[in-house]
Amino acid sequence: MLDLLNDLLGIESVQDLGWGWLIFVIVLLTLVVRTLALTFLRRLGRHFQRTENIWDDALFNSARPAISWFILIMGLCLAADVVNNNIESEILSERNVDLLRQLTVILLAMFFGSRFVSQVELAKLEELKKYPPDSGKLDATTVTALAKLLRLTIVISATLIALPTLGIEITALLAAGGVGGIAIGFAAQDLLANFFGGLMIYLDRPFAIGDWIRSPDREIEGTVEHIGWRLTIVRTFDKRPLYIPNSVFTKLALENPSRMTNRRIHETIGIRYSDADKMDQIIQSVREMLLNHEEIDDSQTLIVNFNKYAASSLEFFIYTFTRTTNWIKFHEVKQDVLLKIIEIVHAQGADFAFPTTTLDGIQPLINNAARES
Repeated sequence: MLDLLNDLLGIESVQDLGWGWLIFVIVLLTLVVRTLALTFLRRLGRHFQRTENIWDDALFNSARPAISWFILIMGLCLAADVVNNNIESEILSERNVDLLRQLTVILLAMFFGSRFVSQVELAKLEELKKYPPDSGKLDATTVTALAKLLRLTIVISATLIALPTLGIEITALLAAGGVGGIAIGFAAQDLLANFFGGLMIYLDRPFAIGDWIRSPDREIEGTVEHIGWRLTIVRTFDKRPLYIPNSVFTKLALENPSRMTNRRIHETIGIRYSDADKMDQIIQSVREMLLNHEEIDDSQTLIVNFNKYAASSLEFFIYTFTRTTNWIKFHEVKQDVLLKIIEIVHAQGADFAFPTTTLDGIQPLINNAARES
């Protein structure tokens, strides 16, 4: 590096400048090179943004900060070499500076890899928003799980490479870890149970981020916001967050209404006993209305039948399924169906029943009371 500076400055030896001025030149050149590199990368980034490929954008956004730090730290290490050549310093010794260079390369490679995985993850999640859940593409939960696994692999790999650089033997560390692993395993049973519970969620995929889930065993109901390795966050319908350890999901029955294919309408309607002769025509008209309704799925079970002699009414019931599973639209369809049933009942000259009481023989009692008065 010092010979390169000799050629750039056109002098026989950079030492002729004095080591103070030499450090100034090194730092200045480092900043200039870093500025030029960032300017070039910025222009290159504008070209990548015009393409639809997510990989080049992720590669560029990950490499730019790593290259910037690499140039800066390498320049400072070169300045540290100059200082060490003129002033004996234990901190800035050649061994420590070489160690810093090696660790810089390892850490920046880890930073680049982790950032690249994160950039691809974000791009994939944005891309998945354009497709329906049943499009056959990877779902958001799988993408997140793969990204976390890759980042963990990168960090572990970088650590295993960095340890020998620091003079720590991996074999000795593994031997010590084997002895202490048993004690740690007993102390971290819950942590390991939650980790493997999260792994089972990623593999079995009983639910995904954005799904509405509920459990008949526990008071758990809401929308899944986050699935981590230790816990899952569920946002209840009154906007309270529930932080649920993943091990819980291995022990309870879980319902996922978000994956239902249809929503059911099951209602009982009562008409007056005086309208018994109109019951058959009402049932036929209601069934015909449901069969012709564009939001009712006639491929599913559809029942309209007289069902019961109730205390104050003759009851028939409807049992059918809507095409939509959306909660809001379902209630709009249900409302439309019920309003049409009101129209059908009134069109037949009938009416709906309500609880009534008939007192037989009350008229003679009224007549007797009138004569006595």
